[in-house]
Amino acid sequence: MDNFLSLVVMPAFFMKKYYLCCHMIIAHDFMGRKIFYAIAIVLMASTVWQRPVSAQSCVIESINSYGTFDRWSAREVKESGIIGGKTNRLFEFYGDFDVTRAKEPFTAPEGYLWRTNNVLAVVAGVTKTNNTVYPEKRGDGYCARLETHVESVKVLGMINMDVTCQGAVFIGSLEEPIKDTKAPMAKVLYGIPFEGRPEAVVFDYKAEVGHEVMRGTGFSPLKEMGYPDYPIVCMMLQKRWEEPDGSVHARRVGTAIHRFDENAHEWVDGYRLEVSYGDITDKPFYQDYMGLKTDPATAYYCINSKGDKVMVEEDGWADADEEPNWLILTFLASSAEAFHGGVGNILWIDNVKVEM
Repeated sequence: MDNFLSLVVMPAFFMKKYYLCCHMIIAHDFMGRKIFYAIAIVLMASTVWQRPVSAQSCVIESINSYGTFDRWSAREVKESGIIGGKTNRLFEFYGDFDVTRAKEPFTAPEGYLWRTNNVLAVVAGVTKTNNTVYPEKRGDGYCARLETHVESVKVLGMINMDVTCQGAVFIGSLEEPIKDTKAPMAKVLYGIPFEGRPEAVVFDYKAEVGHEVMRGTGFSPLKEMGYPDYPIVCMMLQKRWEEPDGSVHARRVGTAIHRFDENAHEWVDGYRLEVSYGDITDKPFYQDYMGLKTDPATAYYCINSKGDKVMVEEDGWADADEEPNWLILTFLASSAEAFHGGVGNILWIDNVKVEM
């Protein structure tokens, strides 16, 4: 089964001496249509009782299976003629290296919880693409290469825009098409519902870091900011809730953050970033960039029960034994705010997995 994607183990049905375990294999054919194969297995268990596999186990399996970065696909998009009419590719790490020619907004296939920030924009009727995450060959497979670069749009006498773009791979979703550059953090919904307490996130990496931050908002000339920038990986667990007025609040339950402050020209395999639970401000490893997300320029957003997009107000640190209900996992080629970044920073990642 070349198109096999994931194995979801459905909850077992228990009897005194037997249990029935139904395995649902979810696959996709060449056109991306879902195919379901069900296998029922009856096993004798005399006096042994089996516990059902949780939905969170299936979430972790899906995250880890795509974290190998060995399968990719691309959308091939022709930009508007007024800005040159180039045909560019927007990559995602699922599929069978197929290329789809379309201008439709991205729709994630079943079970694909990841997203790159490779994005389609349609601003004032002008179609533009930006790709900052690329597949790169590594051994017999592939890895992901995340870049920070400047995307330029220039039309003599009409358009002259330079935008600093950060490469990103994350769990969550991204609004498409992008219609403007307002409230950039609100266009990304980081994370997914999750109940569980991971021990660590493990990955391989290389890094080229420390390039000077360039501010490029598209509305003013590029500006050198005079300080260096570094890629960053972040796994957070939150306990979120919504107030009657629709505002969404969170307490930080778990934190695993690493900033890549040094170049790594050779692969570092199996780097293990452990999750620390509860308030970490008194820990020896604590840095300011690990703190609560209270600045609107860097805070996360979500859609509340009223259908409104609102900032998640991270109010404080949870007790160390609190059960989370939200998981965030991001890899970024820059730790600067939106439209800022160390142009030239590159982060390569491979074999990403969450350990429970």
